[in-house]
Amino acid sequence: MFALALAAAGCHAQTSNQTSNQTATIPGALAPDQARRVEVLIRSRSNIPPNYDIQIGPRTKSNIPGFDEIAVSFTADGKSKSVTFLLSTDGKTLAQFSKYDISKDPKQLVSAVGRPARGGSADAPVLIVGFDDLECPFCAKMHAEIFPALIERYKNQIHIVYRDFPLDQHPWAMRAAIDANCVGAQNTTGYWNLVDYIHAHAAELGGDEKSLAKANDTLDQLARDEGKRQNLNADSLNACLTKQDDTAIKASMKDGEALGVDSTPALFINGEKIEGAQPLEYVYRMIDNALTAAGQTPPPPATPIQQPPPQTQPATKPAS
Repeated sequence: MFALALAAAGCHAQTSNQTSNQTATIPGALAPDQARRVEVLIRSRSNIPPNYDIQIGPRTKSNIPGFDEIAVSFTADGKSKSVTFLLSTDGKTLAQFSKYDISKDPKQLVSAVGRPARGGSADAPVLIVGFDDLECPFCAKMHAEIFPALIERYKNQIHIVYRDFPLDQHPWAMRAAIDANCVGAQNTTGYWNLVDYIHAHAAELGGDEKSLAKANDTLDQLARDEGKRQNLNADSLNACLTKQDDTAIKASMKDGEALGVDSTPALFINGEKIEGAQPLEYVYRMIDNALTAAGQTPPPPATPIQQPPPQTQPATKPAS
């Protein structure tokens, strides 16, 4: 943890040497030999480069029984970082710990407000939020394999939404997200129909030449076709497709980045993150745990798919 604390010691407000040198005159200051022990321990355990100047602040009261706080400042190249450590009242133990706020329900940390949904209602015990890229092959694999199985197994116990996270390396992913949202603004069923189709046929978009212009035209036409099937307002839909407003998409990406999302697919199951196309049993386990924590009974354990025994000889004899 010392090393983690020091890793942040890069861009911070400067601290003058005069302020640092005055710490020995403040009541509660550590005796020189004790301050030396603290410094040596921190330097050795965290591999502090020799160009860092370390100043040990005075003892102050903490809310941890048996420990006082000391502020340790690390200064190099005119920049300084202060880190708080704990020193036992008998002066024999140095410690550091991180404190986290768990007063909020993790389920509420990832918003699903205003998004088209599948599965149970918005008050279902488990909320699954997926950050999705419609051009991502791993997202397509998860979409095709995991979500139908989850809805079949958990039915109304889960509420599923997608948040947009198109990656820069996927040239038409932003267009796909905007077009799907244009449909979704008027009709949830149309949104999911379009998402299902794009994920299933992503490899075909752009044709053999993988033309971005052709992919974009195809996406717009798919959205219009779905709009006709769902009897959407054609003028509103066409205006949305023409405008290509990416404001909501970028806001979704910013939210994802704040939650630590840097790749797709990324799922949050009542706030617990799972990244990549993971085995289905891992996802089941996380949902079952979330249901149990919510006071709900998970479905019976899923029956493993029985694979046929390997054949030691051909099922039919080859023609002579």
